[in-house]
Amino acid sequence: MKKQSVILFASMILSIVVFGQDKGILSGNFQSNYSVFIKDSLIGATEAASPQYGRQISSAEAWLFMNYDYKGFHVGVRYDLFNNSNLLNPSGAYTGQGLGFWQIKKSIKDLELTVGSFYDQFGSGMLFRAFENRLIGIDYAMEGVRAKYKISDNFTVKAFTGKQKGFQDNRFGTSPQIIKGINTEKGFTSENGTSLNIGASAINRTLDENTMTGLVTEINSMPLEDRFYPKYNVYGMNGYFTLNWKDFGVNGEYNYKSKEAIRDNDGNLFFSNGSILFGGVSYSKRKLGKNKKGGLGINAQYRRIENFPLTVSPYVSLLNGIVTYQPSFTRQASYRMLARYQAPAQALGEQAYQAEIVYSPTKKTSFQVNYSDIKTLEGKQLYSERYGKIEQKLSKKWKGKIGLQSVIYNQPVYEGKDEKYGNVETITPFFEITYKVDRKNSIRFETQYLITEQDLGSFYHGILEWNSSPHFTLALSDMINTNPVRKVNPTLADQVLHYPTVFVKYNIKTTSFTAAYVKQVEGVNCTGGICRLEPAFSGLRFTLSTQF
Repeated sequence: MKKQSVILFASMILSIVVFGQDKGILSGNFQSNYSVFIKDSLIGATEAASPQYGRQISSAEAWLFMNYDYKGFHVGVRYDLFNNSNLLNPSGAYTGQGLGFWQIKKSIKDLELTVGSFYDQFGSGMLFRAFENRLIGIDYAMEGVRAKYKISDNFTVKAFTGKQKGFQDNRFGTSPQIIKGINTEKGFTSENGTSLNIGASAINRTLDENTMTGLVTEINSMPLEDRFYPKYNVYGMNGYFTLNWKDFGVNGEYNYKSKEAIRDNDGNLFFSNGSILFGGVSYSKRKLGKNKKGGLGINAQYRRIENFPLTVSPYVSLLNGIVTYQPSFTRQASYRMLARYQAPAQALGEQAYQAEIVYSPTKKTSFQVNYSDIKTLEGKQLYSERYGKIEQKLSKKWKGKIGLQSVIYNQPVYEGKDEKYGNVETITPFFEITYKVDRKNSIRFETQYLITEQDLGSFYHGILEWNSSPHFTLALSDMINTNPVRKVNPTLADQVLHYPTVFVKYNIKTTSFTAAYVKQVEGVNCTGGICRLEPAFSGLRFTLSTQF
């Protein structure tokens, strides 16, 4: 039946294209990944970490997205393929293929109607966000019906009902739980340029009968003093605003959800409501100084989360079934060593602060400092980062960066390690220099040295990269475990370990090919603020992407 639906939908798409190709617009993109797993017991890249080592040996993923627009109609469809893939679950192997996304959308004056799959979010997404992050294998598309009405140029209302798709064990199915939501946003602008945007949202998730039956059975097996009456429905609501006045900005958001059955860090059920409070202030000024070539930017944020793991049911785990969007509250790092210890949001409770100052006295010089601090609601330290960087354009040919990072990272909480190992404390100096050979060619060298006596010990990372615009990129790097520590993971070889990478990229118009030989250390990987723990990797990776 599912195969027939795919054929029927594909035929419909083809018919629209054939009969409307003289007036419609067809566009799309394609992406594919192919990996070869090469066992390396020294770094822990074995069958115990991922079944591909010693069994399937290779894996593949592919996505073909087609869009067609014709006379107010928009039709979109995406074909997904996974062959022995560990993208959805880094310690598993998933095989499946089919329609990962399909959508028909029609605009009728100020009304937009959508049926099928759709991505969306309310406010910042902390109450509801349906999105895709392909790099770490998550896809929280909704499948249902959505209506969006434009009351005026700065006043909109949208509502939806449907089910979430994208589970690790059934990528092409949908959850049995129903999710509904409504959101409205209104903007105001004064004559002096001050702008204010306000919004409010509400969502509702309803459990299915099978989930409720399992929930009741589990609650009845609990001690009498811990039992509670579960509810089919959980309700969430929020209010948010963004105010901009001259060089200043202020934004805030409050989210609340009603009582429901959730799990603590040990997997035990309890009954509680939840909340998220978020606020931020910013200041940005250009053309500072006598020559008006300087600039200053200041940003500070605060977030408090308490019992807010909003998912489709209490029986999902890892990154499955997440309805809300709670990204890491840390600075997004691009250097490998600076990104080694990141802090996934703790939905059961955290209190986080982050502040950043960027000052540029001239166009050639820039200073940046950043501070992040995350604690439990009881005051226990989870994460802390102090970061400073100086960028300097030395000449038309040369530019460089130099900086220092210091981190405190609660490994038992973020990675589930034994409490006896305590926090990881690091100091990481880093340096980067770029030489522009000519208009098309440049050479870049970066180096970092992470110093710690915890986890796996200290690491050095260096990379040499050649860019020949617009076609070629070649990069050689090595990450060296210079001072091995093996208390947390005694399965690794007690010796200096190397994690080399050779990367080649070729671009031609809108098509890109990459090939790489990679060795990757075990740890938390964060992309777009979403983090997960990944095992070590050793092998080859190939990608192809194109747009049309």
